[in-house]
Amino acid sequence: MSLALFGNLFGGLGLFLIGMRLMTTGLKQAAGKSLRKILGQWTKSPGRGLFSGFMITALVQSSSAVTVAVIGFVNAGLITLSQSIGVIYGSNIGTTVTGWIVAAVGFSVNLKAFALPVIALGAILRLTGPTSRRAFFGDAFAGFGLFLMGISTLQMAFKGIESSIDLSVFASMGALSIPIFIGIGLMLTLLMQSSSAAMALVLTATVSGLMDLNQGAAAVIGTNIGTTSTAALSVIGATINAKKVATGHIIFNIITALAALIMLPVLIKSILFCMDIMNLSHEPAVVLALFHTAFNFLGVLILWPFTDKLVSFIEKRFASLEDDRGRPKYLDNNVIGTPALALDALTLEMERIGQLTRRIVRKGLNSDFGYGALPTDKAAQDSLIEAARSFCAKLQSRPLTEQQGQQVATALRVLQYFRTAGALCASLEKKRLKPALELLGPDADMVTVFRNSCIGVLNVAENPCSEEFCKIDNMIHDMLSAYHDLKAKLLSAGGTGNIPVPEMVEQLELFSKVRRIARQAAKGAVYLAAMRPDSGVCCQTNTVKFAWNRHW
Repeated sequence: MSLALFGNLFGGLGLFLIGMRLMTTGLKQAAGKSLRKILGQWTKSPGRGLFSGFMITALVQSSSAVTVAVIGFVNAGLITLSQSIGVIYGSNIGTTVTGWIVAAVGFSVNLKAFALPVIALGAILRLTGPTSRRAFFGDAFAGFGLFLMGISTLQMAFKGIESSIDLSVFASMGALSIPIFIGIGLMLTLLMQSSSAAMALVLTATVSGLMDLNQGAAAVIGTNIGTTSTAALSVIGATINAKKVATGHIIFNIITALAALIMLPVLIKSILFCMDIMNLSHEPAVVLALFHTAFNFLGVLILWPFTDKLVSFIEKRFASLEDDRGRPKYLDNNVIGTPALALDALTLEMERIGQLTRRIVRKGLNSDFGYGALPTDKAAQDSLIEAARSFCAKLQSRPLTEQQGQQVATALRVLQYFRTAGALCASLEKKRLKPALELLGPDADMVTVFRNSCIGVLNVAENPCSEEFCKIDNMIHDMLSAYHDLKAKLLSAGGTGNIPVPEMVEQLELFSKVRRIARQAAKGAVYLAAMRPDSGVCCQTNTVKFAWNRHW
């Protein structure tokens, strides 16, 4: 192979991959919240999930992008694992559209003559609207142009390679050649981490005569298996939900590939027979595109009746990992590239941290104000807060809107409130309430009133959509009034000599910490409520947030 052919081959592949990346990212960014809205509304039933998975994947030309979105929605609790499996089915059918694009335009028109104007249009849109959605559409157009340029360059490369590489030796091996070409398709996808790019190479090589139809079909099966590597690699160290979705994706692709392998001769002959009936020529690219679509449909037909059993199997497989409170449940690096989904995941993880923080505080506010039973919860809280802060740092490195940037800032504020509440609770370990109860005598009920006020605030903070939450400012005011009454009583008792001054000081410090613990936990809950997508519907959280400044 000459240096020029080598350059054409890898240069064309590079253009194809960059074009796919630009096209996918541009369409995903241009869609914005629409992608989230479509998936949220069109996955209520398995059939609708399949249809939406197909349509969105066909549009953005990336099953990986759709899988990431699905992970985000499963993490957010907007769709169930069962619904996500339907989207995965549709996404696998949708990814076959790439083969149809290559087959339809890749070998019958002058691609460069068409690609260059498309790239020019994309550049104009990008340059004339750098801060608007027009720029993202420009990226998508430019990406599509580069995608076509890549196919054209690959055609030129394979025309030159045809005379240099002879794969006919495998034809004499009969059925044994099939596993070899499955391996070739698998390796191409593993190396490029793009089944679409591998599919384009296989189609181009088959049209150029490097492979016959059966060998090309085997390579297509290999690309279908290889695409599971992207899902497997993307969930290393990811959340449980991400691993569940990826497992469903892998199982579907492997079963589909096995079915395609078993029925390969039958499928190819059936496709050729149908083309003969319709008086269509046996164009290799069209035959393979049909084969790719047909066996993915076959996979859906095989697995559709067993979807519930598949979901049950996956749930049981990961059940033992659900109990790890210190492991992030929603934070997933796969959704960082889609800030709207990433912020949803961050909000849910912080709600989980808030629940854990209030659990710590409630245990701290027992009858003795003891902390001794909380080291496990506190360690889990520290681990989750550190993970959430790291997630925020990664999110800040992405292009965010002003509103999204403010949400990240609010998240960091909330994490600091929760961390402070937990740290103060830890410092109560050796403190006890009994001395105050004994020292205050008849006025000991003031301690109970203050303690109950703190717990009441924490209970209301659990549900930001409750009617009581909108009145949390008044509850906080009542708690502070109870604190000041208790403080005044302790100072009076110390001043009159009814309580030794050192013990009075110790009790004042204790109750001051308790007041601050409840205040920090409540502040975190209110600011977190303002981050929720439904904050405007549930409660006027901004009004609550600003109202407490009069008292705090």
